[in-house]
Amino acid sequence: MGPSPSEVDVVIIGSGQAALATAYFLRRTGLSFVLLDAEQAPGGAWQHAWKSLRLFSPASWSSIAGRQMPADTVGYPTRDDVIDYLADYERHYRVPVERPVLVDEVRREGERLSVGSGSRRWLARAVVSATGTWRHRFIPPYPGLEDYIGRQLHSADYVEPRPFAGKRVLVVGGGNSGAQILAEVSTVATTSWVTLAPPLFLADEVDGRVLFARATERWKAQREGRAIDLPVGGLGDIVMVPPVRDARERGALHAVRPFSKFTVTGVVWPDGSGEAIDAVIWCTGFRPALAHLQALDLIEQDGRVQVDGTRASKCSNLWLVGYGDWTGAASATLIGVTRTARSTVAEIRSELATRTSDL
Repeated sequence: MGPSPSEVDVVIIGSGQAALATAYFLRRTGLSFVLLDAEQAPGGAWQHAWKSLRLFSPASWSSIAGRQMPADTVGYPTRDDVIDYLADYERHYRVPVERPVLVDEVRREGERLSVGSGSRRWLARAVVSATGTWRHRFIPPYPGLEDYIGRQLHSADYVEPRPFAGKRVLVVGGGNSGAQILAEVSTVATTSWVTLAPPLFLADEVDGRVLFARATERWKAQREGRAIDLPVGGLGDIVMVPPVRDARERGALHAVRPFSKFTVTGVVWPDGSGEAIDAVIWCTGFRPALAHLQALDLIEQDGRVQVDGTRASKCSNLWLVGYGDWTGAASATLIGVTRTARSTVAEIRSELATRTSDL
């Protein structure tokens, strides 16, 4: 027999911004809780972002509940600024974290949920899954992909442009990651930027503050059942941060439609012409990292869990926070997750109080 399980009111799986924002509100409830983090150090998936990544909102608009990101950062905060901020947040609030703990599965055990990692187990009255998407990268199927012998990597594994110096590189994907990575790789390599549709560029003066305000207005309107007319611009549209503006000035910010197929050494374009390609960087996004929930039989065909707000519709003591708009408008952003973390903890507190009163 393995060791006895640890018993706790709430287990939070993850330790990025969604997990920490949830922990902030749980601190006020008197419920016992623990964060289980698969990483070796604080910072969540931000630790794996490329070196030059910059947010597209200033520090004051890139903070989670209760504690501002230091505003002395020049311009937009970097990846390292975010990691330092999250580590400081964890220390300041003395968040109870165990790491490295990679959760293998969550199972029902009577009225509680059993959270397992190897031989270790935690028994919880409620579980918050806040694992995000980083561990579930998406690469679209392409004819001939398995035959291509050049280098391939996902944006999750991209670090810096130096390894691509002098190479012929395809950057595939039309979001902010594609634009930022294309911008810096194009300074050292011959690049083509492949997108399904022409990228949507925002005006130079528009940044994350404007996008979040628009997303909030849409969220309010949806809740109130009214229609609103807002300018085009969503959180996925490309913000013209300085490196992207520089790429535009150099003429490097030109996107082309997808190629037809891979060959052993390159690609074939729609007009039938072939081109040798040394490397492909896939900036094609992620899917929810929910493998640990398989045993609960909740994951739908689209890879998501059906939710009512953030609460799993088919498991009354499981909540999902921070995966994107389907778990709360703008909830995958630093500033946006506060709203859903607050409402999630209010629901958990109410649910667990009801169960206690029924005993």
